[in-house]
Amino acid sequence: MEEDKGQSAKAASVVGDLRKSWQTWAEDHTEYQRKNPFSNDNRLAAKLVHTHRGDPTYGRPPEGSQTEQRGKDAHSHVGKEVEELCLIIRSTGEVGEDGHVSVTFGQLFETYVTISNKVVGILLRARKHGLVHFEGEMLWQGKDDDVIITLLE
Repeated sequence: MEEDKGQSAKAASVVGDLRKSWQTWAEDHTEYQRKNPFSNDNRLAAKLVHTHRGDPTYGRPPEGSQTEQRGKDAHSHVGKEVEELCLIIRSTGEVGEDGHVSVTFGQLFETYVTISNKVVGILLRARKHGLVHFEGEMLWQGKDDDVIITLLE
């Protein structure tokens, strides 16, 4: 009899913990939905004011969120790929009269494609940061093989 009471108390404790855990999740989700601009749940009380252009938090994930961390990790990874691309240009290119190292897109593509298939995207990012220069908006394999890419740093 004493053993039955112990087991039922233990079962009640497990159910209580599960209920508390579920309630915590539900409250967190409700709070998240209050901040979610895409939520159409009219049952939620007073929606928080959303950020607008010019606000430093506009277009940014919540601070400390997994989304923010993934963005930081991706930014770091792309930065490393841009650095690696610049090293490849420096090692395969030739120094011109102006002192800058240059390489053709075709030569760079053949060298870099074994490292990464994102050579054009990384080149565009490097140009955005002022590290390389080339003519045109986009580079296409075959068509733009003779376009000169110049390392600016």
